[in-house]
Amino acid sequence: MIDLYTWSTPNGRKVSIALEELGLPYTVHEIDITKDEQFAPEFLKISPNNKIPAIVDRDTGMSLMESGAILLYLAKKTGRLMPADDARYWQAVEWLMWQMGGFGPMLGQAHHFLHFNRGKAPYAEERYGKEAQRLYGVLDRRLADRDYLAGEYSIADIATWPWASRFEWQGIDLTRFPNVRAWYERIASRPAVQKGYDVPARGNRIPMP
Repeated sequence: MIDLYTWSTPNGRKVSIALEELGLPYTVHEIDITKDEQFAPEFLKISPNNKIPAIVDRDTGMSLMESGAILLYLAKKTGRLMPADDARYWQAVEWLMWQMGGFGPMLGQAHHFLHFNRGKAPYAEERYGKEAQRLYGVLDRRLADRDYLAGEYSIADIATWPWASRFEWQGIDLTRFPNVRAWYERIASRPAVQKGYDVPARGNRIPMP
């Protein structure tokens, strides 16, 4: 059993989608970041950086923060969602790191300035809007000759997809990135993704282009 501490954000959805894909039993603990619940002392013991998601594995007593680390942990625990082939394994790690270091943080800035604070910082809007377009271009080229980032469905896709699901907040027209759009729709059709997207349950539906 996994205790999942999460909220309805791209980073949170990475872990709930992975848990659904793996079929692992888990209990959801809502951390409402709109009410600053991530700063509660009890949560700090699990997530020292005050960020969701975080997990506690009741089988081992181990707690983990950081979505990328959690995905790697779950993949190793189950022996799934990572390629067995050595070259593809490292491709999955490579693209997971790309998401963690670029696609997530930069699109998060795009959300902040383009969606929540439009008109307040034109320079930041231009900077992060252009970077969002560039990153989608990188992703589109990667998917030009493969269905998934490492050739087969892996935690690299699970990490990246929830950030792409906020394409509207980022000012992204997915018709300009046909390979990304096909990949996005392919993953969105998976039952585990549909279920994991709405965690904590709020009736949220996957945005479709």
